[in-house]
Amino acid sequence: RETPDVRTVLGKGKMTELSQLCETLGAELVVFYGELSPSQIKSIEDDISSEVSVIDRSMLILDIFADHARTSEGRLQVELAQLKYTSPRLVGRGKELSRQGGAASSGSVGTRGPGETKLEIDRRRIKEKIASLEEELRKVEQNRMVMRRQRDKSGIVKCGIVGYTNAGKSTLLNYLTGAGILAENKLFATLDTTVRKVIIDNLPFLLTDTVGFIRKLPTHLVESFKSTLDEVRDADLLVHVVDISHPSFEEQIEIVNQTLHEVCNSSNKPMIIVFNKIDAFSYVEKDPDDLSPKTKKNISLDELKETWMARMNENCIFISAKEKNNIEELKKLLYERVKEIHVT
Repeated sequence: RETPDVRTVLGKGKMTELSQLCETLGAELVVFYGELSPSQIKSIEDDISSEVSVIDRSMLILDIFADHARTSEGRLQVELAQLKYTSPRLVGRGKELSRQGGAASSGSVGTRGPGETKLEIDRRRIKEKIASLEEELRKVEQNRMVMRRQRDKSGIVKCGIVGYTNAGKSTLLNYLTGAGILAENKLFATLDTTVRKVIIDNLPFLLTDTVGFIRKLPTHLVESFKSTLDEVRDADLLVHVVDISHPSFEEQIEIVNQTLHEVCNSSNKPMIIVFNKIDAFSYVEKDPDDLSPKTKKNISLDELKETWMARMNENCIFISAKEKNNIEELKKLLYERVKEIHVT
């Protein structure tokens, strides 16, 4: 199709295929990669089956965030993002749209006449809850600002670890600081900001772990995690961790840089790129008789090192946080860059 179907995104034939597939697999959930409107969700669910739930990509990300939020601030941020996203997507069905408590007689005073629909009540409650959560987060943000001001007064250099989700940021922080935060091979394992003090050769600095970025990060999440992203804005040095074993790592670098520019206005900050997971890097060696140009999968780690070292003017390093490869070299590089900022 040149354009998505207005009603169900997919055409009639594909919707029939999807319905049959759900029945064959006994599926309970269908996830669409793009964003769905409330009417599209309802239409798709009606066409597939009343037993199958339909969500879009943003809803899925919000569900993952909700599952991984540990601190009270993280839970507040996720709940706010969920409410903001689901509020316009409330769709009443059947008896749920019946009127609530209409006027008993024409002589009644102070009533709402025909009554208030359940949908209106739900939306009003959500609106009140959103206002309450925003007020709580404002208080949290004020506390964060006080803490940041205290750190600014100390004159200590602040480094922020950024990167695509699942690049190994938390593993690196754990090794450098002994923070002991959750580090797993899954998306958005870490949502809560962690700040730890690091001392290398008697030079102290602060290292902050932040939430991972992802392509098309839902707008409501960006808004809700504003206080978390402020830590990146205030950093003196950014440590950009990249999963070099991922086939699309260069694309992920672009997405992180773009997000930093749009969300944090941090494009001009000094940055070190840390290519992580060299232990998991693999490539296919090209046949000498094959005269066709090399592709991404044929480029070796040594060739990538030469390319990026030339491009970044020695502001990049190749490590394995898991296997502790080149960690001492990373410490030396961090020391040099932090020292430059500290002297300034």
